[in-house]
Amino acid sequence: MLLENIQKESLDLLRQLIRIQSFSKEEDRTANLIAQFLEERGVKTQRKMNNVWAYNKHFDPAKPTLLLNSHHDTVKPNSGYTRDPYDAAIEGDKLFGLGSNDAGGCLVSLIGTFLYYYEQADLKYNICLAATAEEEISGNNGLELVLPDLGELEFGIVGEPTEMNLAIAERGLLVLDCVSHGKAGHAAREEGENAIYKALKDIEWFRNYQFPKVSEVFGPLKMTVTIINAGSQHNVVPANCTFTVDVRVTDAYTNEEVLEIIRANVDCDVTPRSIRLKPSSIDKNHPVVQAGVALGKTTYGSPTTSDQALLDIPSVKCGPGFSGRSHMADEFLYVREVAEGVEGYVNMLKPVINGK
Repeated sequence: MLLENIQKESLDLLRQLIRIQSFSKEEDRTANLIAQFLEERGVKTQRKMNNVWAYNKHFDPAKPTLLLNSHHDTVKPNSGYTRDPYDAAIEGDKLFGLGSNDAGGCLVSLIGTFLYYYEQADLKYNICLAATAEEEISGNNGLELVLPDLGELEFGIVGEPTEMNLAIAERGLLVLDCVSHGKAGHAAREEGENAIYKALKDIEWFRNYQFPKVSEVFGPLKMTVTIINAGSQHNVVPANCTFTVDVRVTDAYTNEEVLEIIRANVDCDVTPRSIRLKPSSIDKNHPVVQAGVALGKTTYGSPTTSDQALLDIPSVKCGPGFSGRSHMADEFLYVREVAEGVEGYVNMLKPVINGK
């Protein structure tokens, strides 16, 4: 297909997607649209729940596979909207609508890129396109659900609005629920063991501890105590003190390594709410990163979490749009950004996957 035709069809698809409500866990109709759009262009699709994926026409099991992934769920429109979130109106150089920036522009640009390469027979890599659900809530029935079905993957591009710059690392997230145990007693007498005082020692450790390995992209790992609760009345020594720690894990450690270090240094019980949201990164010398840099794109470390956190392969987060517009009232994408997204992805992949 001609690039110009793909760019136009990508914009049309985005407007159709905007017009369909697709909150997390309610993406069935946008999944239907994406599957129909691909099938009408001769692409065989597969689906599990609200996730749709497909492979290039000349898929070769002997070749490595790259993943093109973005999501089609949205947050709910915030109360500041002054226009219909589902109107998909173009005014001047802007396309307005819920999900236009996060991450509709990225998704349709990746779909367009997939179609550009779909029929080419001499690629160095297979291409797997995955349009997935529940990204906005880090749900279990999105990309994580279908990863085992996608087969072995070599590296990936995750579509999120980065102005087509390259997020070569993303922080992971651990939320820790901690409990310090004491013994209840009367505050007027020398009774009990104050759990607050025991918690203070561990809280001070969280505040001051410096992990030995420092990320080249992010610097030191960051831990912040954000919630604390203890006691039931003024004259009772509290038997328990609970507190919550927000840990932003860098690419220097795995979540499991961080948890092991923490438990070895504190006395409180430490329970992670999840270890799913892992730090991720890709070598700055990886061919896809170098191809992007050659096109004038900059590299950086992303402080925000995406489906990239669910991948165990090298991946780069990249896409049209600007992160600051995500979840805002009257969300918009510049019309030109869709065409620039398709062209940017296509050109970034050319030196990587073309066999010529």
